[in-house]
Amino acid sequence: MDLLTPTILSYLTVSLLMFAIGTIGVMTRRNGIVVFMCIELMLNSVNLALVTFSHMWDNPAGSMLVFFVMCVAAAEAVVGLAIVISIFRNKQDIDINHVNIFKW
Repeated sequence: MDLLTPTILSYLTVSLLMFAIGTIGVMTRRNGIVVFMCIELMLNSVNLALVTFSHMWDNPAGSMLVFFVMCVAAAEAVVGLAIVISIFRNKQDIDINHVNIFKW
């Protein structure tokens, strides 16, 4: 095997690192848009792991599940950005610590 050929372990390692970066970003950031970007990063890391396992087991079910996850990610991005824009229009701030949804 060639040294430059990526293995299944390397794909799963990249997926794990992407998920860890996304999780740390969600827990530490305060900007609403950055939080949504970190959630998208976590969803894409799951997609990478699904495609890797699908290829490893020679089963197309994982690749088909990726399309459903991508649809959920697109819907989440649309709804999330609409919420962020609505909050910014009313509060002039997108810091998620200053947002109280019960008080406008």
